[in-house]
Amino acid sequence: MTAEEKYTAWVRCPIMTAELLSLLHSMDPDTRHDAFYRDLSFGTGGLRGVLGPGTNRMNVFTVMKATRGLGSCLLQGFKNPSCAISYDSRIHSRDFAELTAAVLAEMGITVMLYPALQPTPMLSFAVRHLSASAGVMITASHNPAKYNGYKVYGPDGCQITQEAARLIQEQIECQKDLPDSIPSFDEGLASGRIRYISSETVEAYYQSVLNLRLSESDQPLHVVYSPLNGTGNVPVREILRRMGNIHVDIVAEQEMPDGSFPTCPYPNPEIRDAMSLAIARTVETGADICFATDPDCDRMGAGIRIGNKVKLISGNDMGILMLDYICRHHDFSTDRFPPVVVKSIVTTDMACAMCRKYGLELRNVLTGFKYIGEQIGMLEDAGQTERFLFGFEESYGYLSGTDVRDKDAVNAALLLCDMAADLKEHGRTVLDRLRELQLEFGYYSQRLLTYEYEGESGFIRMQQIMESLRIPPDRIEDPSVSMSKRTDYLFDETGLPKSNVISFSLSENDRVIIRPSGTEPKLKAYLFSRSDSPEGAGRNLDRLQELVDRLCR
Repeated sequence: MTAEEKYTAWVRCPIMTAELLSLLHSMDPDTRHDAFYRDLSFGTGGLRGVLGPGTNRMNVFTVMKATRGLGSCLLQGFKNPSCAISYDSRIHSRDFAELTAAVLAEMGITVMLYPALQPTPMLSFAVRHLSASAGVMITASHNPAKYNGYKVYGPDGCQITQEAARLIQEQIECQKDLPDSIPSFDEGLASGRIRYISSETVEAYYQSVLNLRLSESDQPLHVVYSPLNGTGNVPVREILRRMGNIHVDIVAEQEMPDGSFPTCPYPNPEIRDAMSLAIARTVETGADICFATDPDCDRMGAGIRIGNKVKLISGNDMGILMLDYICRHHDFSTDRFPPVVVKSIVTTDMACAMCRKYGLELRNVLTGFKYIGEQIGMLEDAGQTERFLFGFEESYGYLSGTDVRDKDAVNAALLLCDMAADLKEHGRTVLDRLRELQLEFGYYSQRLLTYEYEGESGFIRMQQIMESLRIPPDRIEDPSVSMSKRTDYLFDETGLPKSNVISFSLSENDRVIIRPSGTEPKLKAYLFSRSDSPEGAGRNLDRLQELVDRLCR
């Protein structure tokens, strides 16, 4: 069907909701085409898209279609399938969670739903704790308010693999765009097919996080925290309360769940704008540190106060600081095998130097925390779960335990506060320790560039750019820049799953990785440089950025 034919079918659908019907009638031709020219794609990140009517949008009908596809796979793969569900603070997140539960229940699948919004890591935990066949998290992570999404987890508590996503997509394609009816959540609840997850699971998660404390310092630490109007407010503050030595100032404007994100249109703790209120509150109160978690509380960004200013810590540097902290408190004499650290290929190479220092095994995986969770599963299958020491990504995701198989900002908040208090007890700050590590290992500098390509034409342009990068010239449009190595993760034998990622090494210390975002219409370019000084690394990154700008625009 063409985009126009799909639009007509949606307008005439007898069960179309009043909200969607009103939006359909108000669409201009360009918006209508973008909403219907394709189906919202389902991948290892599940679904993610703009809210609104259309096959290329997040709405009750795309959620129902995806859920029926998921349900069909569960019925084929499990004797008595079950699914755990959670949701964040976004617009329609609870509605989509209850709809997902109702669809699965109608299909005969047992559903376990958190009674209130809970973070992504608590969904991952619940899947394993409750021995569920799958999990669904309704969230668009750190995207702007107009987005929502649908992430699927396997029975191991990890986001699904490429093969699982392919099988679900096949089943989704067999479903109707517009079903004959919308199942009732209340009926599923009354029948017992849907039940709420109890406080026992919540408490088990809290205990699991608290067990990850290393120093248990009683040094008082003053922090400013912002949940960015998301799910972190209750669990993060509860963990800090139980730690006993943390005084918390909350950013009041961003305390309560609010899917419109009125004070942070882009609720991503990776960017300074989202941290601005926390920074101001830190200076105002004289707090030691500030940090924020994104709406589904799987990412954490932080800053350290220096006088009346706050220095933000990058995801790469925070991961290194946490790894260093864990190593300094780890008893290596009890290890039968080298502890394992897992990071993505786009994460700092300083981890390589630190792992060599401590004799750790470093495993590099593709971008996406599911691949880090997958490594924990491999260790578990080998009876060596205790070998997992730490996993992290440059995109502000961290994990030091094994009960959760996704990045966990509650875990990260505990590690950050424990580390900061321990350093403060010895008269130092997190920044002091970072400088010491840079003097020891060198200045590993990174920069992330994003290039947006909206709509159908943008999607085509992204594909053209990636294909052009696969043309193997000896030099890239610049005779002064020689290529020492090119790795194409889609075709080269890397030992990793095939992925649309290309890496360029321009020298021993400089490299670039370019890939499409898995959830947004963007290309992402990761620049890496190592130097003996921050100024030298900065100049190298500027040079790399000029090159990548020409390639991706």
